[in-house]
Amino acid sequence: MKQLIQDFTDQLREANTIGSSYKFIHNYNDFQNITVCGLGGSGFGANLIYDLCQADMSVPFNVSKGYTIPGYINEKSLVIVSSYSGNTEETLESMALAEAAGAQIIGITSGGKVKAHCEVKGYDVIVVPGGKPPRACLGYSFVQQLYILKHVGQITASKFDELQSSMVLLDEEQASIDKYTKSLAEKLYTKIPILYSEDSMESVAIRFRQQINENGKMLCWHHVIPEMNHNELVGWRQKKKDWAVILLRKDSDYSRNQVRMKINKTIIAKYCDSITEIHAKGDNDMERALYLIHVADWLSWHLSVYREVDATEVKVIDFLKGELAKQ
Repeated sequence: MKQLIQDFTDQLREANTIGSSYKFIHNYNDFQNITVCGLGGSGFGANLIYDLCQADMSVPFNVSKGYTIPGYINEKSLVIVSSYSGNTEETLESMALAEAAGAQIIGITSGGKVKAHCEVKGYDVIVVPGGKPPRACLGYSFVQQLYILKHVGQITASKFDELQSSMVLLDEEQASIDKYTKSLAEKLYTKIPILYSEDSMESVAIRFRQQINENGKMLCWHHVIPEMNHNELVGWRQKKKDWAVILLRKDSDYSRNQVRMKINKTIIAKYCDSITEIHAKGDNDMERALYLIHVADWLSWHLSVYREVDATEVKVIDFLKGELAKQ
């Protein structure tokens, strides 16, 4: 897992080569909405796309993480099926429903049933390298979705300029991120992390939570501001020594949300002795998001080391899949 994290920018570059060289079979000019079907590491790329690209899109963009699809999906819908293994049970059912509804389908996968079905049906399917944990393959799914959105006219080439500058930033910051997150993990590995971000970057908070869960083998939770101020803030009424709050910050946070975060920090400090602010680096939101995501990945690795657990193993998920297969 450590090597996969170290190689993140290499994966982004490889994914960029795959996306730029893929020749689409279809043009997709006649659609009114876009839905990405995917779960876990395969689905997260769509959360990131939503945060970074939805403001530029002329049609609604939705992320579906389950067995079903939105009722509005029909022949005027573009459905992106994202399953790294190609065999994700929920995603396969969603793809079947989308197909039955007449949707236009594009696959992103390393193989499995998704690849085979797309090829039989003549659907576009972008194939990425397999054999890795899905959570370590964000670069593949995220970048391929960027190329799909470019192909269908929903984003401009400027997003790929941001991708290039993001890779330069991550290469420059890798050593300092590694060192910083090792120190932070030493403070957090016995605690329950509580993550807060602005709503415009909820995907980053999701990534932090997922990586801490899977790599660090720890429970944690996240919420976003300002929504958190309308409910969860009231829950801060007791002091817990094993809680640790992490505020994910960026210079482009909306001004009123920056004020809210300052006030929140004052309130929470009455009940929590461990509050950390992680400030994103970068000149645009893609750079900032990928920087924080790389921080999350490194932090989760160092947590696994301090907790003396195998960051890669997911035996309980394998057990779940095995039991489901019996039903």
